[in-house]
Amino acid sequence: MEALVCRKLGDPTAPISGGGAEKAIVVEKNHPIPELVSPTSVRVRVKATSLNYANYLQILGKYQEKPPLPFIPGSDYSGVVDAVGPSVSKFKVGDPVCSFAALGSFAQFIVADQTELFGVPEGCDLVAAAALPVAFGTSHVALVHRANLTSGQVLLVLGAAGGVGLAAVQIGKVVGAIVIAVARGAEKVQYLKSLGVDHVVDSSTQNLIQSVKDFLKTRKLKGVDVLYDPVGGKLTKEAMKVLSWGANILVIGFASGEIPVIPANIALVKNWTVHGLYWGSYRIHRPAVLEDSLKELLSWVARGLITIRISHTYRLPEANLAFSAIKDRKAIGKVMLVLDDQTSVKSKL
Repeated sequence: MEALVCRKLGDPTAPISGGGAEKAIVVEKNHPIPELVSPTSVRVRVKATSLNYANYLQILGKYQEKPPLPFIPGSDYSGVVDAVGPSVSKFKVGDPVCSFAALGSFAQFIVADQTELFGVPEGCDLVAAAALPVAFGTSHVALVHRANLTSGQVLLVLGAAGGVGLAAVQIGKVVGAIVIAVARGAEKVQYLKSLGVDHVVDSSTQNLIQSVKDFLKTRKLKGVDVLYDPVGGKLTKEAMKVLSWGANILVIGFASGEIPVIPANIALVKNWTVHGLYWGSYRIHRPAVLEDSLKELLSWVARGLITIRISHTYRLPEANLAFSAIKDRKAIGKVMLVLDDQTSVKSKL
């Protein structure tokens, strides 16, 4: 099978083909096809797989989890069931499914236990389904399970045009929150407005603090109840100045490259709650939360409550371009790798 393999830590935006030094990532066209490893294993022929900022950091060697080399990167994916173990009862060959893995989705085939897979509802595009688990799952767990965001509360989303940001904006609207979105550039601002966001701040031209304060004053609101922060750095520092008493701060990531400092004395005085949210660790510590979260998200997709925007799609040999779109923040929504291989293989189980 064809697979994208990380052979050494380094820059995944460098061209994959061509001469010169050994590449961080290479496309192997004859990588071994994974076999079913248990009676309840399911092999999926991957249709699409999503790029997340974590994948970029992992290949650079800057992520909190560092798998041994070589490894196939990749987390959330969708596809069609290609083979099933003798004890599989939930799925049959040909069923459309989606899921997420610790590693391995940047390949034509991946193996998972039947308990880790979710059926894709009728009418849901498979490429869109592959973009759902990590981005929307992260935002759903953060907002619904951790911050308990409710109707009428004010939600401030930083980096709102990225994958997790757009997910947070839409989930906020579904639960009835008043959503303030922060993004950079006119195109991103216009798209966010098209989603019905209550207020959008263009951080390239507007002062975040003043813009948010003016909006809050107009709506006669006291402050921001929940801060969703995948950016860090200067924006976090500014956003803290508009938080209300008793606010929840959701620490999602540090796309700016700078880890912010949240003053403990101010958190004490303002009664803030700071939530660190590493979504992947729920798979180990609270798997039932992830299962319930993804089931609800898939039902929202089927009912048209949320829309998964695909910004860029690439093939495996173009993975460096996909990572460049992530690095350069060109995307409005999700960046995807799409595989259309129709090869079927027989299981040895």
